[in-house]
This record gives sequence, structure tokens and C-alpha cells, in this order.
Amino acid sequence: MPTTTATAFWTLAPGHGALREEPLPAPRDGQLQVRARYSGISRGTEALVFNGGVPASEYQRMRAPFQAGDFPGPVKYGYASVGVVEDGPMEWRDREVFCLHPHQDRYLVPADAVVPLPEALPAARAVLAANMETALNGVWDAAARPGDRIAVIGAGVVGALVAHLCTGLPGTQVELIDIDPERAALARALGVSFRTPDAASGDADLVFHVSGAPRGLEHGLTLAGFEATLVEMSWYGRQRVSLPLGEAFHARRLRLISSQVGAVAPARRARWSHRRRLGLALELLADPRLDALIEAESPFADLPELMPRLAAARGALCHRLRYA
Repeated sequence: MPTTTATAFWTLAPGHGALREEPLPAPRDGQLQVRARYSGISRGTEALVFNGGVPASEYQRMRAPFQAGDFPGPVKYGYASVGVVEDGPMEWRDREVFCLHPHQDRYLVPADAVVPLPEALPAARAVLAANMETALNGVWDAAARPGDRIAVIGAGVVGALVAHLCTGLPGTQVELIDIDPERAALARALGVSFRTPDAASGDADLVFHVSGAPRGLEHGLTLAGFEATLVEMSWYGRQRVSLPLGEAFHARRLRLISSQVGAVAPARRARWSHRRRLGLALELLADPRLDALIEAESPFADLPELMPRLAAARGALCHRLRYA
């Protein structure tokens, strides 16, 4: 194929990004050339990367699969690309695929780095795959069970997906909790009960904290019942977080654990690879109600002007980029 260049988004310095052209050689044996159709911006993590908030101690652990450059920048980052295979082995050509690749209009990757989209999944919704994979891993880490009373604090994309998955367990009572009462509309679209923090029921068997705000984590401690588990899914970068562990934390024998998508949950790790988990995440996105998590769409060419605004906004849903 005659394509010789690709265009990618780079964070050049904290708070400043640009589109850059780079050479795109012909695919070698075992490689695919993918033409992007959509990509999704993972608001929490990508905002930290764009704003230079990744701690030096996490520079290696935070690397994305096809990242170029190093933190704090210049760096090419991102992991929610959906495209069409336009060159490579014949059995792959014209297939729609998901890849953990930065924002770029065309790219080369090994064939085992992409996962074909299920027939029931539109490409435009598949940008949520990395978020769904994070939510799925969190539910596995929590060992959620039928009949549990579950509180999910933070009605962003991952929090909403956690609530959506938990609601599918028989007999569960799930509340999606957020300080923004307008998120009630999102909860209704997903078929999940919504509460503001002061109206949350409490006495939960499981609490997921996904708001990214330390006060949300603190509130989670008050909602956890006796011997309950609180799963921390937010990542704070350099921000220090303190908790009131001197009150009823010990008396109620609470369990505080972290969940992060970089490793498969321990109870599944022996039999589930990252690829198998991502394949399941794609299948779980077949529900049309999940389109409610796409807040807006913009052309890829607008990203240098758009990203500073997105990185400054809190609590926003998925912003999808459209490629020509």
C-alpha cells in the first residue's frame, strides 16, 4: 500500500500537544496496517499524562503498549483505537479491530496486538473497550456476588460500567453515586439506581470508589457495612490522599484494596490472558444502552486545541475522536 506517513497526537510538554507526521513503512511478515476510524480519550489517565502528573516512580509502569517517547514528554500516549485492517495477511484485511494504540490515523502493529470486533458491536462504541476492561477487572478483584448490596462512587465512564456489570448479577442492589445530580439521567439510561452522596443507602457489602476525588474515597468508608470491602479504582498521580482510619475503620473490620487493569485479577490470572479479558470486554459492549457513555465526538484534527479543555474538565464522560 502506498501510504508512507502517519499522523499522531503527541504531548510535547505538560498542557501542550500537537499533531506530528511520522514515517509509516510497509508492513513486515506478521504485521497489520490499521486505518483508524475512532479512538476514545481515557479522561482520568490521559489528563494526568497531558498535564504532566505521572510521578517519576511510575514512568515505566504507566507506559502504554505502543507508547513512543517518555514521560513527562514529548510522549505519544493512548490506548483506545478502533480501525480497519487495510494491509497485511489476507485473512485480516477489511476486518474491524480494537487496538491499545495511541491516537494516530494509521499504524503498524503485530497481528496478535489487535482483537477483532464482535459482529454485534458497532465500531463507534468499541472505543469504550479499555474502560470496560478496567471495570470488568474491578468487579473480578472485588469478587462481587449475587445478592450483594453495592455502592459505586463516581458516575464517570468506568464507574457507570462497574454499576452496569454489577446490576447484571442476580439479586444485587446497586447504587451509582455522584455529586452531580444530572448524572441521574445516565443512570436511568443504563437501568441503574442513582443517588447523591447524602442520599446513599449505606451498609454496603461492596463499595467501589471511581470518582478520582479523595473525598469520595472518604465517603466510601462511611457507606461500607461490617466486614465490607472497599475497592479503590481511582489513580491520583502525584496527589497525596489521607483517610480517617482512626474512626470506625478497625471496629467494622473493613477491607481496602486497589484494583488496576495492568494485571488480571488474581482469581482469574491462571486462566485468563490480557487478550482473553479484552475479548470479553468487547463482547460486553454489545448493549446499545452503553452509547449513553459517549458524551461528544470531534474530528481527530481538532485534538491539539481540544485536549487542554478535556484535561481541565472533571467528571466528564468519553469523548470520541473521529478519523477521516
